[in-house]
Amino acid sequence: MLTGPRQSESVRLPLPAAGALQAYVSFADPGSDRAVVYVHGFGSTRGGVKAEALEQACARRGWTFASFDFRGHGESTGTLLELRGSALLEDVEALRDYLIGRGIRRLFLVGSSMGGWAAAWFTVHHTQSVLACTLIAPAFDFLHSRYALLTEEERARWKQTGRLRVQNQYVDVELGYGLVEELDQFPAERLAAGLQRPVLILHGMKDDVVPYTGSLAFLEWAAYPEMELRLYKDGDHRLLAYREEMAEAAGHFFARYA
Repeated sequence: MLTGPRQSESVRLPLPAAGALQAYVSFADPGSDRAVVYVHGFGSTRGGVKAEALEQACARRGWTFASFDFRGHGESTGTLLELRGSALLEDVEALRDYLIGRGIRRLFLVGSSMGGWAAAWFTVHHTQSVLACTLIAPAFDFLHSRYALLTEEERARWKQTGRLRVQNQYVDVELGYGLVEELDQFPAERLAAGLQRPVLILHGMKDDVVPYTGSLAFLEWAAYPEMELRLYKDGDHRLLAYREEMAEAAGHFFARYA
């Protein structure tokens, strides 16, 4: 564990086609080849209180920490009309490529909700880059569940207009139809079979956005043996009351594979 001063940097990452992501990195050892990466949820940003708690847990261990805003979120460019499963993975890849340029080639991913989906699928596609994952209320069925809840009329209107309004206690946004066009690219069976890295899942049993039963089912389907599930009986979707406890749990879990 390092005890020297910690440095931080804000970074603008250009995307291949157009636009840019806003990213953040903090570190005590500029020569470290590993980093903990926070992957935020739908409608959130890189700088939420869960990210802050995780960064503090990393600081106590002398670990490099990184986070970023998905396109259409925070200070990154774009809108949620551009949201795609493939775009989420491209955004994680953009940060991964930047970190490789700094000599950081191995990652510990912490994904929250939609970010849990992205972290899990990124690991399937880039197993060599990821040492382990912690997933907070992961939306494993993120793409399919939203479409499945719509009536045939609502689906037809979404396809015709290219827009679907989503309102809940956290967001009021419009999504593009591109989400639906990629549904077949991300089957749940492939995720369960292809996620071949240690995983710690943290989920609240009072989550009314992403039910914890999805995490239970995923654990039953998953092929890889080194997976754990920790449930909080009175925890809601965001689990903010447990942010410091979850950050420490992620730190202890990652330490096994560091």
